[in-house]
Amino acid sequence: MRRVIFLILVISLAVPLFAQKHPFTFEDMMSLKRVGEPEVSPDGKWVIFSVVDVDLAANTKTPHVWIVPVAGGQEREIISSQDADRPRWAPDGKRFAFLSTKEGGSQIWIADFDGAAGTVTGVHKLTSIATEADGQLWSPDGKNILFVSNVYPECPDEACNAKKLEEADKSKVKAQIFTKLLYRHWNAYKEGKRNHLLIVPVDGGASRDLTPGDYDAPVFSLGGQDDYAFSPDGQEICYTSNHDKNEAASTNNDLWVVPVSGGAAKNITADNPASDSTPLYSPDGKYIAYRAQARPGYEADRFRLMLYDRKTGEKKNLTENVDQWIGTFTWAGAHQIYLTAESKGASPLYYVIPDLCLDGCHPLKITDGYDDDLSPVVIETTDQHDNLTVGAFTRMSLQTPQEVFIAEHADCAIGLEKVKAMLRGESKEPLPKCASANTRQLTHLNFAVLSQVAMSPLETFWFTGAHNDKVQGFLVKPPNFDPSKKYPLKFLVHGGPQGAWGDDWSYRWNPELFAANGYVVVMINFHGSTGYGQKFIDAINDDWGGAPFEDLMKGLDYAEQHYPFIDKERECALGASYGGYAINWILGHTDRFKCLVSHDGQFNTESAWGSTEELWFPNWEFKGSLLDSREEYRKWSPHLFAKNFKTPTLVVHGQRDYRLDVSEGFQLFTTLQMLGVPSKMLYFPDEGHWVLKPQNAQLWYKTVNDWVDQWTKR
Repeated sequence: MRRVIFLILVISLAVPLFAQKHPFTFEDMMSLKRVGEPEVSPDGKWVIFSVVDVDLAANTKTPHVWIVPVAGGQEREIISSQDADRPRWAPDGKRFAFLSTKEGGSQIWIADFDGAAGTVTGVHKLTSIATEADGQLWSPDGKNILFVSNVYPECPDEACNAKKLEEADKSKVKAQIFTKLLYRHWNAYKEGKRNHLLIVPVDGGASRDLTPGDYDAPVFSLGGQDDYAFSPDGQEICYTSNHDKNEAASTNNDLWVVPVSGGAAKNITADNPASDSTPLYSPDGKYIAYRAQARPGYEADRFRLMLYDRKTGEKKNLTENVDQWIGTFTWAGAHQIYLTAESKGASPLYYVIPDLCLDGCHPLKITDGYDDDLSPVVIETTDQHDNLTVGAFTRMSLQTPQEVFIAEHADCAIGLEKVKAMLRGESKEPLPKCASANTRQLTHLNFAVLSQVAMSPLETFWFTGAHNDKVQGFLVKPPNFDPSKKYPLKFLVHGGPQGAWGDDWSYRWNPELFAANGYVVVMINFHGSTGYGQKFIDAINDDWGGAPFEDLMKGLDYAEQHYPFIDKERECALGASYGGYAINWILGHTDRFKCLVSHDGQFNTESAWGSTEELWFPNWEFKGSLLDSREEYRKWSPHLFAKNFKTPTLVVHGQRDYRLDVSEGFQLFTTLQMLGVPSKMLYFPDEGHWVLKPQNAQLWYKTVNDWVDQWTKR
């Protein structure tokens, strides 16, 4: 810890003592290092993680592998000669695997590691598979690596896949023939391929497909915890796959197990027609922990923490009595599970001991903050405690992007029966201080940049919204704030709609960057937002323009009344995804804003149903498919209120957005132009639902901020 403090002191002294901090800029944001998932070494001495560097001039993002001692000290880049991502320790800690595109396409590489010096002594390429490799995991004996590859399901081996890829590349005809839905997903066409799990010997040799068939195994994911895992003896894998006939209308992801030696897969969650995902074996091999939803077709149903007994096949719902979504989780030894759960704009760490509450657990909170990316945990014996749990995780806030932290959670002599009563919800006593985790920040990769930037902390307020429910809002003041002045306002609306604003970091919709050029930023977690219980989430179903719109307007009313520095004559509302829909709804239902920004927003609910890929989403939100529930779609369609459109509007959309097709943006822009409403469209031919390329993001922020300035700055 002393070394970390000394490092901060040295950096601080390198900065002029009276240096004037400047408002946060886009260039500042692009200079920040983006920290990936950390993983503690098997001996508990090192944490390894990836760091992405952005080169704005080159329009690139490049990951490298870094390391930091668990005891504290200087973080160091240990693979810089090539791009290197997703480092994963071998069981012996003498090697780690990583992903690199150094020689074309994503492949698995192996690095030899000197644990005493904390250095890499050599690297070599493991795979050269035409369909590329991703998501690597070591087998428990260190002899094999499991990975994901996007293969042709009809191909039995690598040679067949390579031949089909070459033929497709050389063909002058690029047409595709579809015979079923989900032919494209998120931002890419599937082109007849499937995600499969393959296994390859670490000493070299051909890979084997462990999940053959015309199914994605594992299922598509936008990130987060892996949807597959090894059993502790290395003889079995468990993975997530959806075998329903119409995947586009189904959330029925099931857990399957298959022997590593090969053979038929077995569905172990066939009794649940909703989603089961993220399996993780207990270290003793007795259980598989996983997350599950209860309502089929509803992607925003609460995720429960489940326990599957591998011997009896019995399943236990550990968190049914807790109205929180379970986020990422990991085992700590054979008996404890650490997890995150979103709550009122934060995401603290919790733990449960399943054996003490098999009939229902109430997770005990051991940290505060916005935490994620839990690493597998190391158990140590120390002089002070019989067991000291050491786990790495990432933490962020509105003012700081992700950094690596360590949680040290010691056994606490509070009595087994007392712990059991707390875990079962029978005791309302607060958790003793000794039972909370001691957290330490291990990395300070962005201190030098952020120490020169003026930012304001996130402020929270509560008001009475729709249904007389308490609703949470957030406010960010501009840098160098003067309470005697009046400031224009940017009113941000989040997407999802089952998402939330909170004390977390974002590179795409960054409240600090929106505030930096002299604006107050206000955000409302309206009905439908996560972190306030499932009833609050469900309130938006078939009420898209009802309670959420009421919350947004009442939240803004509250802010105007309680923060006199807000100039209510100079306000602009901005949103993306559902937030874009909300902007389109606002466009037809109020003229209180000087301008609007609608990014990837649904404009015509009827046409959006026919052009989206994940049909389970509108089918749930509007009480059925368009074929059976057309009036529900029309009730909440912004395009039917076009006669009321008056507010100047910037429309933003990406060609590769298949969640909300680009035609939604074109329809909105055409309507605005034909009505004579001042409008502009920013179109990205090379982006999907998110704007990810650095220079595209630069143009996005400039165009959006210039538009707001045009209508609100005097």
